[in-house]
Amino acid sequence: MTTTSTQGPNRNRQNWRGSLFEAMQVLRDQADPRFEILLKHGSMSVEIYAPQKQDHQTPHRQDELYIIQSGTGIFSRDGDRSPCRAGDVLFVPAGMDHRFEDFTDDFVTWVIFWGPDGGETP
Repeated sequence: MTTTSTQGPNRNRQNWRGSLFEAMQVLRDQADPRFEILLKHGSMSVEIYAPQKQDHQTPHRQDELYIIQSGTGIFSRDGDRSPCRAGDVLFVPAGMDHRFEDFTDDFVTWVIFWGPDGGETP
């Protein structure tokens, strides 16, 4: 699995590539919460998240995007609830309460974090 930083003169040429297939193999062996970092560079990280039964997230220090890979559910964001499904993109600013609810067993989402603690200034 490619998870190392792309900084430095001896960087691995594969640090720019993550594999959903490899991440899912790792996730199958983990307990809840299930996530795996695929790529990391500076303030940016790309992860795969596959919660089981319940999503116990707390607000994060960075802005984030979710790109739903598979499954369906309800996304709760700062008190608003909305259906979500594979192909949807969801934005959550840093510090905002959010979680997935009533999601299917096959629910998997990409998670992309970036920017400074506290989020970017609009």
